[in-house]
Amino acid sequence: MRELSLHILDLVQNSVEAGAGRVELGVAEDLKQDTLTIRVTDDGRGMSEETRRKVLDPFVTTRTTRRVGLGLPLIDMSTQRCGGYLIVQSQPGKGTVVEAVYRHSHLDRPPLGNMVETLKTIMVGNPKLDFCYEHRVNGNHFIIRLSDIREALGNVPLTHPDVLVWLHDYLTTNLANLYGGAQDENG
Repeated sequence: MRELSLHILDLVQNSVEAGAGRVELGVAEDLKQDTLTIRVTDDGRGMSEETRRKVLDPFVTTRTTRRVGLGLPLIDMSTQRCGGYLIVQSQPGKGTVVEAVYRHSHLDRPPLGNMVETLKTIMVGNPKLDFCYEHRVNGNHFIIRLSDIREALGNVPLTHPDVLVWLHDYLTTNLANLYGGAQDENG
């Protein structure tokens, strides 16, 4: 995948398909340590140790719609190519944590990508999910919780055109502020 945001979308979708009611997505960019860390934590059904050991094999998948699972093997390959690593921790009945670490300055590191659209897709596509996104860039910090948005909206759906415009603007402004102001949508 050419953008990390597409990997993120796949990881969150895996959590949802594993029955997660809560998903926490964290992105941390530490320029001093030269790392970019993506962490997805869920409370889904988790995996046995045997399954967890096999998830990086592209010919092993728990999905019934296809026989190959490329998401985790691709992000693993991507991290290794960029001087990083992938860790998958899981316990049956307790959930899964996937952490991908990249060397931030590596020439082959894919751009973060369009996080605004990725976040909107996650939130609008899973309006009942207890979803939290936290992004850090050095000393700057942004956090958004879907539960806070639902509470503020009351009975107004996330799909209402005015809400979609607000959400887009809110995410765009706050993510740009992490980097000191305006930036393009591709990170």
